[in-house]
Amino acid sequence: MHFYFRIIFMPFSFKQFQIDDSECGMKVSTDSVVLAAWAPLAHAKSILDIGTGSGLLALMSAQRSQADIVGIELNSQGVQAALANVLNSPWAKRIEIIQSDINTFAMQTDLTFDHVICNPPYFLTGPQTKIQHRADARHTNTLSFEQLIKAIERLLSNDGIASLILPTEVSATFFELVAQSSLNLALVQPICSVEGKAQRRVLFTLSKLKKETEYQSALILRDKQNQYTDEMVELTKDFYLNL
Repeated sequence: MHFYFRIIFMPFSFKQFQIDDSECGMKVSTDSVVLAAWAPLAHAKSILDIGTGSGLLALMSAQRSQADIVGIELNSQGVQAALANVLNSPWAKRIEIIQSDINTFAMQTDLTFDHVICNPPYFLTGPQTKIQHRADARHTNTLSFEQLIKAIERLLSNDGIASLILPTEVSATFFELVAQSSLNLALVQPICSVEGKAQRRVLFTLSKLKKETEYQSALILRDKQNQYTDEMVELTKDFYLNL
């Protein structure tokens, strides 16, 4: 007797939209949710999502703003997933998904954006999964830090803001490269996943405007009882169903 099992992937449901990330290298993650909820989008009229994957950052940005949004994705499976997720959302008319690597897009377009958002590949070394699109979503195989910074330089408007998130252990390397560019490190806020634990992620913004970097106290996501902190609830309550 033979038994056959079929794995059914359920979309990740937010309050105003759903994400099917089953074919994407980058799954829905707390990092992406926190980044898109934290990014200063209040005055954004045009937003670029670099490496949109499932379209999560683009959709959260659409919910938080009235901006026109472009999501760039290299992987064809990610593009198809993002297109489906966008078409099933309330903001399909404001979001465009383009299949391209960001370096080619930056060289070919005349567009600039007043906000750029990105949860970039960040593993510089180490073992990689044999599933190529998942490896590329996590490792800097197809998008190095240097290339990302150059793309932001080209695509960010003169008074625009770029919002990103990185692991703490690679952020210093990224910040050193930013210091060699025309961009300025504008705002830095570390993240602690649990109160009392080491800081594992860093949220930050980049700008072309020259000003002193502002350092904020750590954003703590969960307390010692593993419950969301008031700060985390306030940040994500418009998205998570259980808040």
